[in-house]
Amino acid sequence: MMTRKPPRIGRRRPDSGSHVRSFSDRRPQFFATAERHRQTADYAKTSVSEKTPGVLKIVPLGGVEEVGENMTIFEYENDIIVVDMGFAFPDENMPGIDYIIPDTKYLQENKNRIRGVVVTHGHLDHIGAMPYILPKIGDPPVFTMPLTAALIERRLDEFHLLGRSQINRLDIDQALNLGAFTFRFFRLNHNIPDSIGLSIKTPAGHVIYATDWKFDHTPVDNKPSEFHKIARFGGEGVTVLMSDSTNAEVPGYSLSEKDLGETIDRVFRDASGRIIFATFSTLINRIQQVINSAAKYDRKVVVTGRSIVATVEIAFSLGMLKIPPKIIVRAEQANRLPDGKVVILSTGSQGEESASLARIARGEHKTVSVRPGDTVVISASPIPGNERSVAAVMNNLTRLGAKVLYIKNLDIHTSGHAKQEDLKMMISLVKPKYFMPIHGEHHMLVAHAGLAKNLGVPEKNIFILDNGNILEIKSAEAKLSEKKLKTGLVFIDGLGVGDVGEVVLRDRKVMAEDGMFVVIMQIDRKNGKLFGPPDIISRGFVYMKESEDLLREVKHEVRKVVETKSQKPQEPNWAYIRSRVRDQIGEFLFQRTERRPLILPVIIEV
Repeated sequence: MMTRKPPRIGRRRPDSGSHVRSFSDRRPQFFATAERHRQTADYAKTSVSEKTPGVLKIVPLGGVEEVGENMTIFEYENDIIVVDMGFAFPDENMPGIDYIIPDTKYLQENKNRIRGVVVTHGHLDHIGAMPYILPKIGDPPVFTMPLTAALIERRLDEFHLLGRSQINRLDIDQALNLGAFTFRFFRLNHNIPDSIGLSIKTPAGHVIYATDWKFDHTPVDNKPSEFHKIARFGGEGVTVLMSDSTNAEVPGYSLSEKDLGETIDRVFRDASGRIIFATFSTLINRIQQVINSAAKYDRKVVVTGRSIVATVEIAFSLGMLKIPPKIIVRAEQANRLPDGKVVILSTGSQGEESASLARIARGEHKTVSVRPGDTVVISASPIPGNERSVAAVMNNLTRLGAKVLYIKNLDIHTSGHAKQEDLKMMISLVKPKYFMPIHGEHHMLVAHAGLAKNLGVPEKNIFILDNGNILEIKSAEAKLSEKKLKTGLVFIDGLGVGDVGEVVLRDRKVMAEDGMFVVIMQIDRKNGKLFGPPDIISRGFVYMKESEDLLREVKHEVRKVVETKSQKPQEPNWAYIRSRVRDQIGEFLFQRTERRPLILPVIIEV
């Protein structure tokens, strides 16, 4: 395939060709390099065909107690394969946290056994944690499809990690051998191209892994799911099917991308002013539909938002976005066009504070401002926890005179996840002996397990796992291990990875709900008495100018606590004094206000 020059829509990025090549083009070189890597890192292994089949262990590190944070370990004897490496967004109980990633301590301890990372598609809940995790586990090689590889490369480049891990582009029809594992691939529809399911063969059993998928007979790229492969793999005998549970509680079939395209087309037809269209930055199918409708109704497209600009450039260079010449323009050019000839493609469908749509809604965007008569389309379902942020953005937009269309007043978004009828079809095609629902919160997994049971999978053959649980397979027989890997939440806060724990979050939550109360005491180190009245600083608790009586009482209580003699005179125990002030002043304030601010005692020795 010839490389085409991407449309100029923003910051140019370096050519990726010097870093990543097609896996099929460089297979001999890769295997020579891999052999050296195995020797230097003690990767030698014995042929499994000469031995009694061992135990295949399947361990989800994330993705089975939440929507997001997807990461699964497949371990057979001395070989470990990791599938996906994503992050999750924080909820409202995690103030200040940017992302959540899986706990990878086990992989760090066993990094010399990791043969590779296989990635199913390019959404951030499947690739977002890679910059944080890959360096800690020895930078193993990554195997995935071309678009996903390019998105991973961009992600690693942002963290100056490009080139450390080999990123190998796969072909959908090839087989990949990694240690005791043989991977084959089948195309699945999602809302991003190059989404794949996995056939994983080991001496212990055959696993089908299908995350983030739906069956769409009329997808935007005209490449439907490969039913013939799924049926063929199922005919070989499948030990375990692991399948997406996000919409397991929703009856019917998923809305086709073609039907959604017709809805988008009507929006373009009926809108007289500008259209501001917000969606996920990696939702390439939706981006294509916007471009198609813009071309049909003679509108120019402005792309705003760093992540969506980069995605459009990557997808176009790979031939996965069809963009007519001269349809994409800069915002400055669009400002000179009639409103009815402009569409603005933006990030921010989840109400993210720093995304383009939120900045437009606050009037803080450098080049785009809302005008009366604009139509704003939010083409996404709010991720749980983001509803308030999305509502705040919509309120700001409507105050500025825009008309807002979203999923509650127009069928403007279709999920990329299978509903009940498609989920049942997958189970029927694969005919697994055992079933393990994945990708979803616990209630979604339970609903999916119910579908499998109704289709004839025995209840004892259905396994609903928590993160860290271990499913063991030996000679095509599966059981849940009594052991469990230690797992937990690793928080990303700015440049910090894991340095914010539960105690810090608890303090942040207390400060957010009840404020902070600082007591500054000057204490004579000789006799342990206060040197003057304590100073008080209140933030988020009470307004000091209007609470003079309360503060006077607090100062009196502090003196009582500090100068109470409970032992013989000796050098003051500062830790003990701070603890007593914290406890007793906290109790005193609760009695007066029924609030518990964070108490910070500060001692200055004089």
